[in-house]
Amino acid sequence: MKISIIVAVAEKNVIGGKGKLLWHLTDDLKRFKSITMGHHILMGKTTYESIGRALPGRTSLVLSNDKNFKAEGCFTFQSFEEAVEFAKRRKEEELMIVGGGQIYRLALPIAARIYLTKVFRKYAGDVTFPEINESEWKEILKEPHLKSDPPFEFRILERK
Repeated sequence: MKISIIVAVAEKNVIGGKGKLLWHLTDDLKRFKSITMGHHILMGKTTYESIGRALPGRTSLVLSNDKNFKAEGCFTFQSFEEAVEFAKRRKEEELMIVGGGQIYRLALPIAARIYLTKVFRKYAGDVTFPEINESEWKEILKEPHLKSDPPFEFRILERK
């Protein structure tokens, strides 16, 4: 099973603030849906709460330290490894890691692919994506959208 990260990152690697996305890019949301549809998606409790529900057409896996936490329509886990094993047992081909910051930090060392949306604007956020060591990754797609507000680009990185 391949483990992939899908993330939108602003300047200084900001990905969110106060439990929410800080920007709205319709094209990015459409891309997120098309890439994740039909897959298992793994997220932390805060990301789940910011979405507010299980996403249709996907199997939602939610990590939480709270053993009593339940999320309607989702599978809940207390460990990253348990969630990954669950997806493997269910014959998932590409597990999608969808956030937040702590979950990305756990997944980055073992991820094979990153679906990256790079947002070219500064936001005052309190959650960041870990630094990517560019020497470990090969860019296989770069698609600029510079006339958008805010401007952004889609990238796909694969581990070398």
